[in-house]
Amino acid sequence: MDRITWRLGGDRLAPWLMKGLAAKLSKQHFDLCYVDGGEYVTPKVIALLRQHAVKIVNYNIDDPLGPRDGARFRAYRQSLPHYDLNAVVRIENVAEGKELGARNMLRVYRSADEVSHAPRRLTADDHQRWDCDVLFLGTWFPERGPFLKRLIELGVPLTIQGPHWQKAHEWPVLKSHWRGGAIGGDHYAKAIQCARVNLGLLSKENRDLHTTRSLEIPALASLLCAERTEEHIAMYEEGQEALFWSSAQECAEMCKFALANEERRAAIATAGHQRIGRNGHYNEAILASILAQAGSTT
Repeated sequence: MDRITWRLGGDRLAPWLMKGLAAKLSKQHFDLCYVDGGEYVTPKVIALLRQHAVKIVNYNIDDPLGPRDGARFRAYRQSLPHYDLNAVVRIENVAEGKELGARNMLRVYRSADEVSHAPRRLTADDHQRWDCDVLFLGTWFPERGPFLKRLIELGVPLTIQGPHWQKAHEWPVLKSHWRGGAIGGDHYAKAIQCARVNLGLLSKENRDLHTTRSLEIPALASLLCAERTEEHIAMYEEGQEALFWSSAQECAEMCKFALANEERRAAIATAGHQRIGRNGHYNEAILASILAQAGSTT
């Protein structure tokens, strides 16, 4: 499914989606239809949904109008003018969406989940399995290999968890630091909780200024050590609620500082956890803002 979506476009799968939806929605009517992502939702799919829902909104946390994902979001781009509201997480997407005919664009921040990203009670077995000093939990992208290799060269005790790292040119160096592929659910949460420092790397091709990790790590009461951007600085007070850096050298210095100062490390992690609560960067609040905006559209 993923290969078809990324290489040929999700619109190729829309006929099967329409067949299933028509059967599921028969004789049912709703105030609102919420489309998450929308890789497979073509204008014809939206026309079908219109028969059953008064309003249709889309929320996409990727960069569906950017250059990275190939044909993946072709259906999304075709369908932009047909939604009552399109919520996105990049300011660039607002203007780009309007150029493609979108009627209403709303920019929001990403969010953590109140349940999935709530701190767990950790056992001795959890600590034995997941404890590490510095963790990067995420997928390989070309720019990430050289960065993590440099951290290793600078003496950072790094653990890497995530898919596709065997593709990295730096794999001979990274291999001994790689703990395994993608994880989710409790394993994902516990891995972040058990890391003393969690790295927040961005995807350059995806035009990131913050990612879901920017919220999920503090939500799990863990220390975020992320690239310095205007959005990260708006989210957290630097040095008090999170650690930021602008180069591999500075990142290594931040990691070593945190590892050498346990009380300060723990205090920053706690303050970051409190800050995300004050910011309201959780799913319920973000979705409430989307629904409120959808209710005001005509």
